[in-house]
Amino acid sequence: MVDRTAQGARRVAGVTVPLFSLRGARSWGIGEIADLAPFAQWMAESAGIRLVQILPLGEISGTETSPYSAMSAFGIDWLYLSLDAVPELDRDALREALGGDMGVAILRRARESARVDYEAVRFAKKRALEWAFSRFQREHLARGSDRAKAFEAWSADERHWLEDYALFRAIKDARAGEPWWKWERPLRDREPWALDGARQEFSQAISYYKYLQWLAHGQWESARAKLHEQGLEVMGDLPFMVGRDSADVWGNQKEFRHDRNVGAPGDQFDPEGQDWGLPPYKWESMRANDFAWLRRRARYAGSLYDRFRIDHLIGFYRTYTRPLEPRDARGKLVEGAFDPAEPRAQLAHGERVVSAMKTAGLERSATLIAEDLGVIPDWVRASLTRLDVPGYKVLIWEKDARGEFRDPRDFPARSVSALGTHDTDSCVVWWETRDEQERAAFARLPTVKDRAATLSAQWSPAVHRALLETITSAGSELCLLLIQDVLSVRDRVNTPGTVGPANWSWRLPGTPESMRATPAFAASIARVREAIRASGREG
Repeated sequence: MVDRTAQGARRVAGVTVPLFSLRGARSWGIGEIADLAPFAQWMAESAGIRLVQILPLGEISGTETSPYSAMSAFGIDWLYLSLDAVPELDRDALREALGGDMGVAILRRARESARVDYEAVRFAKKRALEWAFSRFQREHLARGSDRAKAFEAWSADERHWLEDYALFRAIKDARAGEPWWKWERPLRDREPWALDGARQEFSQAISYYKYLQWLAHGQWESARAKLHEQGLEVMGDLPFMVGRDSADVWGNQKEFRHDRNVGAPGDQFDPEGQDWGLPPYKWESMRANDFAWLRRRARYAGSLYDRFRIDHLIGFYRTYTRPLEPRDARGKLVEGAFDPAEPRAQLAHGERVVSAMKTAGLERSATLIAEDLGVIPDWVRASLTRLDVPGYKVLIWEKDARGEFRDPRDFPARSVSALGTHDTDSCVVWWETRDEQERAAFARLPTVKDRAATLSAQWSPAVHRALLETITSAGSELCLLLIQDVLSVRDRVNTPGTVGPANWSWRLPGTPESMRATPAFAASIARVREAIRASGREG
């Protein structure tokens, strides 16, 4: 188990990788929960990396691939289940569970795909898990076995989110995915008698979705325990908002606004701004109950992770919203408004929100980290300092008014340093697409200037070493490296502002075992380990 009491003094290096990107010898075409511990162990032994940061785990709908578009802020997507670890699904039953040759062929397609084939993965896992649940009903629920009792006890412990989630999923299935606001009025408005009727009508489907979550949380606890046995940590990610068609909004309608959309104001990169189509928090209601729902969410995150990042921090201080119909007759986005409206109120409000989430996470010994990237007023970062909440320092954006890179060694200890994020290019692509002026600015950093002559415009081991040593030397307690930067590959997880199969589907080039034996990866990882050792970070 990680010693949380000493965390403030520890300098740690971590790696950012989506769970869906991992590969295992037995996984079904997507990274799975059982793949986490072998990956973390490989990173620890080969690179000295002691923490793995993943993207959100929530269940995405059948039309989505982004982990930031989940149907609930709670729960784990069943696509991440390791089916080899499901007792009701032994290997001898696999062909039958998949429905014969067609199901086996689809599973093979998923496993062999270079990218995550969500359609194939969903088909194969759904068919197998439905078969497994049918067996669980016959052999355990119907007989009241010890395994059934464990399932029922877990379901009772998690009822604060599980009841609404399972009922929401069951009703959506019965209505072909129709959004909740189009359901018949009694269900839409959650009339108690209508909910009771739905629970009876869909009792089997409700039990099925609880079963999936029970399996997923059991596997997650096992994987996290394996990390803790080796002194390793896992860090999660909480999206700022939830989808409008989610169990959370349906189950907590008074906590959200239904007349506005969340977005972002214009800036120098995007003059018109953005409209995200997400429902804003109804802050006056949340303040009245001391942010009870956000506290539950942070407390739940603390049960899954050792640290967790809250995305789009500025939105918790001031949420930018537009009307439900955000475009005018010319197709232009109409001007929005901040809630709260004034900076003094924004500061007071934001500190209450962040304090509430931080406190709730600490109840489970989990540390909160704030994603404070983008256009952030100086007073917000001053607020984080007062609250003792680490923010981000991403090297490629840390420049002064002259365009000179700030020395990462001067980054505050209570911060997270990184070369990039899952929304940026890998450092290979970043370096090779810079102009001479920017590369020269990097070469003038104190950690680099003595070796500037060894840095060419093309990617090389010398460039990689310089970037690694610069960022790992940062004053920040936690330094995060993208897995692409650990391996020196050009691949990208997501390109903001674009939609397509290239986003959220990247898979690692191989399993930890195969990549250990790949000379190029071994050499790149050796440079990471050298930099981590030289920086004094644990490893």
